[in-house]
Amino acid sequence: MKRWLAGALMAVLPLAALAQFPERPVRIIVPLTPGGSPDTIARAIAQDLQGTWSQPVVVENKPGGSQNIGADLVAKAPPDGYTWLLAPDNVFSVNPYLGKPPFDPLADFAPVTQVARIQFLLVVPASLPVRSVQELIAYAKARPGELNFGSSGNGSPQHLSATLLQRMGGIQMNHVPYKGAAPAVTDLLPGRIQVWIGAANTLLPHIKEGKLKLLGSTAAQRFPNLGETPAIGEALPGYAVDPWLGLFMPAKVPPAIINRVNTEVARILNGAELKARLGAQGIELVTNSPADFARFIREDNAKWGKLIKEAGIKGE
Repeated sequence: MKRWLAGALMAVLPLAALAQFPERPVRIIVPLTPGGSPDTIARAIAQDLQGTWSQPVVVENKPGGSQNIGADLVAKAPPDGYTWLLAPDNVFSVNPYLGKPPFDPLADFAPVTQVARIQFLLVVPASLPVRSVQELIAYAKARPGELNFGSSGNGSPQHLSATLLQRMGGIQMNHVPYKGAAPAVTDLLPGRIQVWIGAANTLLPHIKEGKLKLLGSTAAQRFPNLGETPAIGEALPGYAVDPWLGLFMPAKVPPAIINRVNTEVARILNGAELKARLGAQGIELVTNSPADFARFIREDNAKWGKLIKEAGIKGE
């Protein structure tokens, strides 16, 4: 009888906790400075949930350590569902291969849902005499080691995207790392570097003004908002780079809380107005189940780990 009663209580406790959740403020940790795509999405989620739950939902920016500082804060937080992480893919798929983070990215977090795909575009200065991915590859093959590609640093999404382009295209370019995208694009416009693969929101204004030529997008399929712009994979079958953002909690948060947050966040991100507004900036809002997201992360981790090891890419 006592054993049955104990089991019944254990079954009821998660339901009782879920019924009362949240009872106090929720923190969304963004491991980057304010103003970028992760911060924008986190604040949209927080604003909606604060009205729905009648509890404060606070976004806290914790940049530094290649996003590892903010991620570590969440990994070590109590598994009660009140501390979340909204972070880019490199925390889970790249950083583990460039150094030893103070956490296990596959074991110390509970995936909640993917929240976005970030459109990455391949561009060159208007002065470079190429108009397509095929022409760029032919141009680079005729001039091995003469073209420079920029990135936001060793192991950054820009670095990995261009490294994959080189390996699949059979070309050799020089890597020029910068401290962020802004100074790299500043050098790209006059042609001091000749190739850049980066986020659409920073490039579209320059493309519209004719200062940069758009050669292709990195996703497996064409982006509807880019018209007839081909995917790089149409010239290099199998090429695909899909930078993503995701929402996480510490490992061992009760599944009932994770599923409830997944449902609420999916409702917010599937709103037509938010989808249209961020879509115009090259941010495609997407959601999935915790199980599907966990499987996706493991596959992404394996993919980029293989490339980083084969290309001999080192951290800063």
